[in-house]
Amino acid sequence: MKKNPTPITEQEQQGSRNLGRLIMQLRRLERQPHTFGSAGPLTPSEIHTITAIGPEGNVLMSELASRLGITKGAVTQLIARLEAKELVVRSPHPHDARGIVLSLTALGQEANAAHDRVHLGFYNQLRTQVSAQEIEIFEKCIDKLNDFLQQNH
Repeated sequence: MKKNPTPITEQEQQGSRNLGRLIMQLRRLERQPHTFGSAGPLTPSEIHTITAIGPEGNVLMSELASRLGITKGAVTQLIARLEAKELVVRSPHPHDARGIVLSLTALGQEANAAHDRVHLGFYNQLRTQVSAQEIEIFEKCIDKLNDFLQQNH
């Protein structure tokens, strides 16, 4: 005999709808190019690649693919676009002739810093609208959501 599932509460329905709306907003943002500093318009994939390389640079192509969770072929295509925009440089690995090391150019560094400022501005604006306790809860929820998404994808 089948058990009847527990009825879904209004709060659960509202929470599910809100999460769905958030995901749709993030998807919408992920499709639109944005300008970061003097780098001109960059797709979300391009700026996230720049961020994954980071200001310290010296990242192997294979490590970048791992950080981004994409194939080496996809990284090669992204890096070619970023090189054409003069945001990234490839260099031979100093100890492994097969390895390629990636670093940001000065323009890439500028785009990375501008991207960081966008995130910080968003976070600071959020902090003006909610209490310190709500920010703490928000940060814990974001951590848990990130962990959940990593485990399930």
